[in-house]
Amino acid sequence: MENKKFLPIILGSDENAYGNARLFVEQYNIRPLLICTARLIPTLNSRLFDIIEIKGFNSDEIFRCELLKILKEKKEIYENIVVVPCSDYYTHLLSKYASDFEEYINNKFVKYELLSKLDTKDEFYRLCDKYGIDYPKTMIVSPEERETALDNSDFSYPIVVKPENSNATEYLKCKFEGKKKVFFFDTIEEYDTIIKNMKSSGYFGKLIIQEFIPGGDDSMRVVNTYSGNDGKTRVASLGQPVLEEYSPSSLGNYAAIISRSDEELCKKVASFLDELGYVGFANFDMKYDSRSGKYMAFEINCRPGRSSFYVRGAGLNLMAAMVEDAVFGKVQEELVCTDKTALWTAVPRIVLKKYVKNKALKKEILSLWKKKALSRTLFCREDMSLKRMIRINRYFYSYCKNYAKYYFDKEKEQQPK
Repeated sequence: MENKKFLPIILGSDENAYGNARLFVEQYNIRPLLICTARLIPTLNSRLFDIIEIKGFNSDEIFRCELLKILKEKKEIYENIVVVPCSDYYTHLLSKYASDFEEYINNKFVKYELLSKLDTKDEFYRLCDKYGIDYPKTMIVSPEERETALDNSDFSYPIVVKPENSNATEYLKCKFEGKKKVFFFDTIEEYDTIIKNMKSSGYFGKLIIQEFIPGGDDSMRVVNTYSGNDGKTRVASLGQPVLEEYSPSSLGNYAAIISRSDEELCKKVASFLDELGYVGFANFDMKYDSRSGKYMAFEINCRPGRSSFYVRGAGLNLMAAMVEDAVFGKVQEELVCTDKTALWTAVPRIVLKKYVKNKALKKEILSLWKKKALSRTLFCREDMSLKRMIRINRYFYSYCKNYAKYYFDKEKEQQPK
């Protein structure tokens, strides 16, 4: 069989996976392979890619053995293979077993020791201190300290509380009343109630308690980057979220983003990554603190962000940046920072009109929509069979009910009923 130039393998089947598949198809007219435990709605009825479902693929031994088997098979056909993880657990598994895969995969992954530090909030904030990245006033609380942590603290309400890693298996599997990825508390009584519920569920991981940075969803910032196999950051793209999601399981995920230009901030993030010798994709979540004029870092995800398709509207194909480096060996000396303004949205226009409170931003959103400076991950014209169109539209417009049920105004410090 004739050898082909390269094969993209994407791990996952969510909106992030679909968006990355689109980027490969658009740039290289190549059919990616998706590997997942089960198909999710965003990748159903699609003609863009091949897909393999493997039960238990998110467990260590099955992941290592099955991926290795697939890589060996595909290496007989393709000269080069690149692999893109679209979730935190796939990122961890790739990094953990990187030595098993390295002879088959062109792109490198962040070293497991560094990944473990970046994924642990107290270690991440120590690195932020060392390399000059600002972050909110923070307490790391052990299970034994939960009940008394705020007794003698100088934290003022409202406060933000979250598990040290909301994507960790221990937290994903526990169940308790009021469970969320992120909690906003106005009183000690609200905090105590959730702490008791959490304890009864058997969750004994650390908690992060942070000051609430004033401002609504539009004060958030996101930076997506790609760092080459040599540890040099190649590209960086800044986005301003204008609306977040509000259902308990996805609270804090971005629902709509306008791409922005801030070379100084992008260079600061790139310098941080370069100091660490970081490789691969990264996604930074930050918030602009109007009191200090600083950008406060919350966390880094060591993969393309769930909403990273916004980068395409900003004028950059993240997957192409990786392929040009890892497959074609094109060295890009200078950091490229995106500077185009465009809207990316995962929710309908009616949701943006109702729940984006800033009038100037709402006007800009509607203007960008009218000018078609707009991207929506799941709406690919070339991939809209009737069955897929019906399914995706139902999924898309379900956000109307979702926001009606769960939305609350963070700036007014109100909690959902």
